[in-house]
Amino acid sequence: MAGYVVALLVLALLAVIPTTVAPAQATASADPPPVTVPPTGTDVDYQLGGAADVPDHVGIVVRDRTEPPATDRYNVCYVNGFQTQPDQRRFWKRHWRLVLKDDGRPVEDEAWGEWLLDVRTKAKRTTLARIVGRWTRGCADDGFDAVEYDNLDSFTRSHGLLKRRQSLAFARLLVDAAHAAGLAAGQKNLAGYDGTRIGFDFAVAEECGRYRECAAYVEDYGDLVLAIEYRRTDFRWTCSHVGDRLAVVLRDRDLTPSGVHAWC
Repeated sequence: MAGYVVALLVLALLAVIPTTVAPAQATASADPPPVTVPPTGTDVDYQLGGAADVPDHVGIVVRDRTEPPATDRYNVCYVNGFQTQPDQRRFWKRHWRLVLKDDGRPVEDEAWGEWLLDVRTKAKRTTLARIVGRWTRGCADDGFDAVEYDNLDSFTRSHGLLKRRQSLAFARLLVDAAHAAGLAAGQKNLAGYDGTRIGFDFAVAEECGRYRECAAYVEDYGDLVLAIEYRRTDFRWTCSHVGDRLAVVLRDRDLTPSGVHAWC
């Protein structure tokens, strides 16, 4: 009888062992997938205005989140994380409290016709990150490799309503969302700020040649900078100063599929 009791105790102990290791296994499976940064030594095309044919020498393509990624390229998904898209005003009117307002009127980036998002409170940042996070996961599901969040320097156009620290706190949430989805995260603009401190993996610099900011991005990101110019004179300057190490493209400001495309 004693031996029978011992055997029962051993079986009981064996039965509970799997339940003690299951949580550790679940934690391991919940780890975010690894991210892959953009390749160097290749060209970039900036196709936010619509998908276009990709030349053989172009290894990196940036497209809007509503477009499919390019075949056999490193694809960056454009997501307007800090401002609204002009054609999405109906959506944001349903989330009106999340749009930054001055005396009841939305604050607008007049150069692009985009409203700024209100990231002044933790509650609003959390809600906005949940919305943008869904778009980010959509980019990953569609097969993109990375995401760029437009536009880290939006607070500079907020009439003083947004603070730098508030925008950076929101950016950290967006970077976390990208990494959780397995995407590399690109810092869009705000030269001189080292976004690697909050997890950005590379930078997308609009007109760094025009404003003589390319060196600031290189200091923080090395060769992992995608440079876009909209004026030919600035493009020539950028090519002559950093074209030997950065991916540089000249585009028309409307980024039309059949518009200007030139590389160093």
